[in-house]
Amino acid sequence: MPYVEAAGAKLYFEESGYGYPIIFIHEFASDIRGWEAQVRYFSRSYRCIAYNARGYPPSDVPEDASLYLWQFAVDDIAAVMRDLNIERAHLVGLSMGGYAALQFGLRYPEKTSAMVAASVGSGSHPSHRDAWLRETSVLARIFIEHGMVSMSERIARGPARIQLKYKDQKSWRDFVVRLRQHSALGMSNTMARCQALRPSLHDLHHQFSEMTVPVLLAVGDEDVRCLETNLMLKSTLPNAGLWICPNTGHAINLEEPFAFNAQVENFLSAVERGCWRRGFPGTEVGPHLGWCRRTCRDNSSVQVDPETADAGVGCLHHSRPSSRSHSKSLS
Repeated sequence: MPYVEAAGAKLYFEESGYGYPIIFIHEFASDIRGWEAQVRYFSRSYRCIAYNARGYPPSDVPEDASLYLWQFAVDDIAAVMRDLNIERAHLVGLSMGGYAALQFGLRYPEKTSAMVAASVGSGSHPSHRDAWLRETSVLARIFIEHGMVSMSERIARGPARIQLKYKDQKSWRDFVVRLRQHSALGMSNTMARCQALRPSLHDLHHQFSEMTVPVLLAVGDEDVRCLETNLMLKSTLPNAGLWICPNTGHAINLEEPFAFNAQVENFLSAVERGCWRRGFPGTEVGPHLGWCRRTCRDNSSVQVDPETADAGVGCLHHSRPSSRSHSKSLS
């Protein structure tokens, strides 16, 4: 099995496709298998990398609870990029993964070419904060006491997740099966140390106001805990757009995979053409953000300066393909 060496844990990853890299970062209640519809689609044009967070087998499940702090989740993205020889990448994160992506954009803007932060904001709104801290403490204990078989049904029937069952019962059953296979210890430590102790996104207002990385925010209109925080992020991040998907809960990529893929593709295409929010007051698209997605036979990419893109003038930017296999598929 392929692993990345991160601080205090080995992280299992899978990759497929060729081209510019996209790194997929999963949510608390999922793993890389939750990205199957996205990886299958985007691997036609991109090099897609998905990995399991620490605590999610076959990644390591450290017994030391201090190794689950949210800072490790951010640094794990950097570890994946380092071990796979990736200098810059698009990031696509959901919920917990979207939170890690936003923090990564603050810490490593030079490594982040574009970012999709979907379903972010649980526990961040000031009016939800106290309840969130109480809930995460209780849930961390219940994972250990009751195990994943009991907890999987409880999570899957939550008010922001039951929508998947009504839309696609097979996908919902697959979601429950995957949950049952998670590590109770890993989930407990992730909830107690990463989820509970991470700063509220509202407390990062000033930092986000200075982050110029292109961002697509995506949220379901029935994901009540996240709606207001996404409106805050839209008004704060200077280079962000917001897509609100109707009649949709938290697992937006599972509930509406075709719509989600279309929104992400349109966003990445706009960023690569250098026209994401072009001309909007207070936003600038740096010339390093314009790419053509096409790849040459030797896996070099065609980098296009947005200033000369319309005239068809570009320069080749050669990058050697990774020696690792690109044909592994998500299970």
